[in-house]
Amino acid sequence: MKNKIDVITLGCSKNLVDSELLMKQLVANGYTVEHDPQTPQGDIVVINTCGFINDAKEESINTILAFAEAKKTNKVKKLFVMGCLSERYMRELNEEIPEVDKFYGKFGWKNLMSDLGKSYYKDLEFERSLSTPSHYAYLKIAEGCDRTCSYCSIPLITGKYRSRSIEDIVCEVRNLVANGVKEFQFIAQDLTYYGLDLYKSMKLPELVEHVSDVPGVEWIRLHYAYPAHFPNDLLRVMRERTNVCNYLDIALQHVSDHMLTKMRRNITKQETIDLITKFREEVPEIHLRTTLMVGHPDETEQDFEELIDFVKQTKFERLGAFPYSHEEGTYSDKNYSDNVPAKVKQQRMNELMDIQENISLSINDLKVGKSLKVVIDREDPEYYIGRTEFDSPEVDGEVLINKSKQLSIGEFYNAKIINALPFDLEASIE
Repeated sequence: MKNKIDVITLGCSKNLVDSELLMKQLVANGYTVEHDPQTPQGDIVVINTCGFINDAKEESINTILAFAEAKKTNKVKKLFVMGCLSERYMRELNEEIPEVDKFYGKFGWKNLMSDLGKSYYKDLEFERSLSTPSHYAYLKIAEGCDRTCSYCSIPLITGKYRSRSIEDIVCEVRNLVANGVKEFQFIAQDLTYYGLDLYKSMKLPELVEHVSDVPGVEWIRLHYAYPAHFPNDLLRVMRERTNVCNYLDIALQHVSDHMLTKMRRNITKQETIDLITKFREEVPEIHLRTTLMVGHPDETEQDFEELIDFVKQTKFERLGAFPYSHEEGTYSDKNYSDNVPAKVKQQRMNELMDIQENISLSINDLKVGKSLKVVIDREDPEYYIGRTEFDSPEVDGEVLINKSKQLSIGEFYNAKIINALPFDLEASIE
């Protein structure tokens, strides 16, 4: 369809925010925009790519190639590519996939507007066309990363940490609330570093308080914290503010001192244990989500067993694991050999997730009979699908609610938990 643009987003929620900002500008310029359509119909396609690990890069390249083929058969008139992959491999992509009309880096997508002969509206810079259900949104508070973890390519792609101002973030929140958003997922490559570059001190607790004060904000949920030098005042804010969810996503990656040193994580095993103890003492109902990596160079069986014991003892409410990916240009690439076989990495990840499934079920069992506040995300033929404050969209479990009562999408209800599954809950509305 002429004057219709399909926007395809790959990768993380930070990419999704960029796509939503772009889509708002496209709509303001008169385009009809579809996000991740099942069957693309526009004569223009924009692909927002991920370049973090090998699997993500492969998915991005395959998606570009598929649309390049569509362009050859005239099913697509114009093809543009933006995001992390093109930021990192701009020259190579230009040479290898000439069917793409233009590649933009992660931060160069605003130039797409002028290349389309359209305007970039500065007065709309904080406004987005949401791709999520209208009652929740991701809130990106910073770009870049100053950490030097051995395995991570993100700083190579995004550059140094750049905090947005508290005023700009609060302005965006007010705009989103005015459009019906009630729930905010704070995101950044590293939440806990927020403010150091701009204000010369950690300002995440203060920022959360400011957003919490905005009328209409029902839930705030915090993603991607870093354990070293954690801003402990954040726990006070979480404890005192009823609209700040008792939920923290903090990527620990490993626990053995050998691995933490190899990974350049700037924290020890005992400091990690002490930090988790502090979380649970100061916010007794807190649900912790963490991410762990297996198969980093030189990870031994002893390191892995230490990690397994840690997971069994700590009993994280939410846990994800992934195998190490050897990324060019990183500290690991320059200094370590990728010496853990792929089969071993996969076996370790599977074992870890099998253990976590049992832990998750035991934690969910404790919720049976309790009443929890839930938000309704969608409806399917059998259930309403909701979430508690302990469940972030896309990555955590859901609450399956029977249809004994008529419910509204985006509204909050008190639900009685009647059954526990390994990752989901079943409930009825009280």
